[in-house]
Amino acid sequence: MRKRSFILFVPAAVAVLAAPAAASAAAGLPAAGVSSSSAASTTFSFRGMNLKLPAGWKAHRDGDSVVVTTGKCKRPEPFAANCQSFWVFGSTEYTNLPVGGGSLTYTGKYQFHPFSGVIPCPFNAKTSWFPGEKATSTGLRQVGPGHKAMYNAWPNQCVTNNGGRRTASFTQREWFLPKSRILVVDVWNTPGLSDVLKRATWS
Repeated sequence: MRKRSFILFVPAAVAVLAAPAAASAAAGLPAAGVSSSSAASTTFSFRGMNLKLPAGWKAHRDGDSVVVTTGKCKRPEPFAANCQSFWVFGSTEYTNLPVGGGSLTYTGKYQFHPFSGVIPCPFNAKTSWFPGEKATSTGLRQVGPGHKAMYNAWPNQCVTNNGGRRTASFTQREWFLPKSRILVVDVWNTPGLSDVLKRATWS
């Protein structure tokens, strides 16, 4: 199985944070942690959080990370190009990530961003992802009864591979529940995702 690494993106003056993470749930793998709740929806469970997914959404689990596809997707992987989805990470994907002789852990101060050479733009594999450094929206968001997530929205750009021209812009949204050890990441501005999270149940 091919490996992908993740980092927390930080400004150049701050050390880059990288960690190996299992990836690549091949297209066509059966959904994991999902049960049928009606003909039109399914319930997806992860670390005690239960989300009612609309018809057409499908969860693909790979270890402590899940890609929930919401539209067209040939390769359901975190940060893969041309895969309409959002991603759910458990703490092993963002905790004690090795940096030099030490380690760092995601806290929401910097955005969660993949690192494996040149990263393609989510919408066009022929352009590159240029991450922003300052969140444009922050606060707390409800994720079911008794649970509030730290929310950050990060501006990003797609640029030509020589870095000379911006071709598109998008926002990476993050919901972080440190006590439940869950991070949800969305770069597609997925319609209805905020409401799905708001209506979560816990077990």
